[in-house]
Amino acid sequence: MRFERYPGRSDLRIAVGIATTGRRPILHSVVPHLLNQTRPADSIVICAADPEDVDADAMSAQLSNARIVFAERGLCRQRNRILGSVEDADILLFLDDDFLLAPNYLEETLRIFRGYPDVVLSTGTVDADGILGPGIPLEDGLRLIRTHSTSRSAGCEKPVYSGYGCNMAVRLSTVRGYGLRFDENLPLYGWLEDVDFSRQLARYGRIVTSERLHGVHLGTKSGRTSGLRLGYSQIANPVYLMGKKTMSPRHAAPQIMRNLVANAVKIVWPEPWVDRRGRFLGNMRAVVDLVRGRLSPQNVNALE
Repeated sequence: MRFERYPGRSDLRIAVGIATTGRRPILHSVVPHLLNQTRPADSIVICAADPEDVDADAMSAQLSNARIVFAERGLCRQRNRILGSVEDADILLFLDDDFLLAPNYLEETLRIFRGYPDVVLSTGTVDADGILGPGIPLEDGLRLIRTHSTSRSAGCEKPVYSGYGCNMAVRLSTVRGYGLRFDENLPLYGWLEDVDFSRQLARYGRIVTSERLHGVHLGTKSGRTSGLRLGYSQIANPVYLMGKKTMSPRHAAPQIMRNLVANAVKIVWPEPWVDRRGRFLGNMRAVVDLVRGRLSPQNVNALE
């Protein structure tokens, strides 16, 4: 299918939603770069867990279309709050607070959703992901964005099992029509919440990754879940999603094993930016709870 020629502002309205907790400096450094989009967002909703997470006056002064809302801490709760705050939007792009977009990202996202009515979720090509290492400084991320900003691969949309939560856009008519929400039984960082939400949407349309959409995930380390809690979630969450049938054993089992092996092997020489010992201990506590029949994603709330 060929995309129609882009006439300027689309008849579809696009909102950007960002959940943030305890990461005020990076939020205020990254969000203003949304002003560089060739097709501006119709609205930007930032959901914080605490008033200290965002300077509302400064953000409103920089972005006239930005709105600040609040929800109890937890990525799924905060993203659900965003879903309830974009009544006038047709497309909602969820971003992490440390994700940089290529200037044409929103424009190309709208091309995809206009050109392919059966697409219910799109996710972009991450040119560099700091979550896999010590993190990427903002200036380096901006340099990478400039390098890829002119790239264009029209029609290069491919099926994908799930969106990547740091940058995924959803068709809100489908979300609203079927009453879909992020699962708040996945607390705090919401490990694999993107897979769960993607597989809910996959029942009603196509999920695609696109080489038209480029961005850089800085992978900022501040404000993230403790190693112990994350390690527990690495086991508990995929087991829970298998029970829900939003994650197949074919996808869940290898991920569980990869995390177990990585944490066990690297505990001796851990990366400076990863709490391998905490993650491994969290893995072991989850395995014990699994054997005892007590495994639940919400158990992380009792861990420190």
